[in-house]
Parts: sequence; structure tokens; C-alpha cells
Amino acid sequence: MGPIGILWLRQIKKYLRSKSRIIGSIAQPLLFLVAFGFGFGPIFAKAGGGSYIQFLAPGIIAMSILFTALFSGIEIIWDKQFGFLKETLVAPVSRFKIMVGRTLGGATISLAQGLIVLLISLLFGFQINFALLPLALVFGFLIALFFTALGTAIASVLDDMQGFQLIMNFLVMPIFFLSGALFPLEGLPSIITWIAVVDPLSYGVDGLRAAFGGVAHFGILLDFIILGLLTFVALGIGSYLFSKIKA
Repeated sequence: MGPIGILWLRQIKKYLRSKSRIIGSIAQPLLFLVAFGFGFGPIFAKAGGGSYIQFLAPGIIAMSILFTALFSGIEIIWDKQFGFLKETLVAPVSRFKIMVGRTLGGATISLAQGLIVLLISLLFGFQINFALLPLALVFGFLIALFFTALGTAIASVLDDMQGFQLIMNFLVMPIFFLSGALFPLEGLPSIITWIAVVDPLSYGVDGLRAAFGGVAHFGILLDFIILGLLTFVALGIGSYLFSKIKA
């Protein structure tokens, strides 16, 4: 197994050994499914939107992936403080491979969290087209890869764990709430519409919604192209900033 595979496996093992992390990371999505799904469901149905759970679940799955992916960057700061990152960086391995291995590990964990939330959503009555499940996994992995790379880029230039958490909290909630995860993007004020257009998660949520059998707002092909390009750019920026970390 090469360095990329070893670092990927390290991330997976750390995740599987932390049962509290697995349980804690699904508590918030579960709360959103229950509170919003049943609380706003009747209002959504009266407005002619149909089943709100059917509309909401892809957004909550994307939220779970987003939170786990972005906050995976904190492990870089943790490894900085405890010396593991220094030992990794001085190894005869390119920093690009180190970054790719860590990012793939974080993205895999984030996608796993999304799949757990998907299974929970099925218990709440969420219905999907299983024939399109592979397409949904592609969109889920792109969301995970993009935000893991973004978290890596931010963590690469920070040394303070509290500062990283403050920045993440500042980014996460606007990215999530303005992505169309909780409400349709049609008929919104122009300022909210423009923010949704430049929000990367909007295309991930829209792609998941289409892949699970719903209707895409932007179009599934446009969702894939934009999210794919953004992921490529984020990986490039993350690789560059990670390569500048001083051992």
C-alpha cells in the first residue's frame, strides 16, 4: 500500500474507533429531519410542495457531508500541535501525496456520514430511485471532496484550533442555509438567489435532489460540471497551501 493508501486508512481507522464521533455527527441531522420535516411538513404540503421530507432529506444529507468534511481540517492543526504532521512531512514522500491521502480519507468519512443519514431518512419515509443511487453517490463524494479540500486549505494556514473552529462556524451555517437545502430556490428575493448561485453547496444539494428522483433547479449536468470544476480548484489550492506548511 502506497503513502496515499496508508494515510487514507489512518483516517478511516481513527473514525471507526471513535464511536462517540459517529453518534454525535448524526445527532444534528436527525434533529433537523424531525423538527423541520414534521414541523414544516404540513405547511409545505398546503403550499403545494408535496412531501417536505422528500424535499428536505437530500439537503440534510448534504449538510451532514458538509459539516464532517469541513471540520476534518481540524485534524491537521491537531497533528501540528502533537508533532505527527512534522514526522509525516519530513518523510521521503511528496506533500501532494500526503495531502491527497488525508483528503481522500476525510472525504470517505464524510460520505459515510451522509450514507448513515440517508438510511435514517428512509425510516422517516424518504423515497429514492435506487437505480440512480450511484449518481447520488457521485454527487455526495464531490461534495465531500470539495469541502474536505477547503477545510485542508484553511487548516494549512492556521495554527490555532479555536481560530479554525470560529472560521468554520462562520462559513458552515451560511453555506448550508443559503444553499436551498431547506427551501425551494424559486421565487426568492434577488439577493438570496444570487447568493445561492455562488454557493457551492447549492449545486451539490440540487444534484442530490435530482439523483434521488426529484427535480433539479439548475439542471443535473450543470450541477455536475460546476461542482466538479470547483472540486478541482479546491484540491489545487489545498495542495498548494499544504505544501507551504513548515515542518
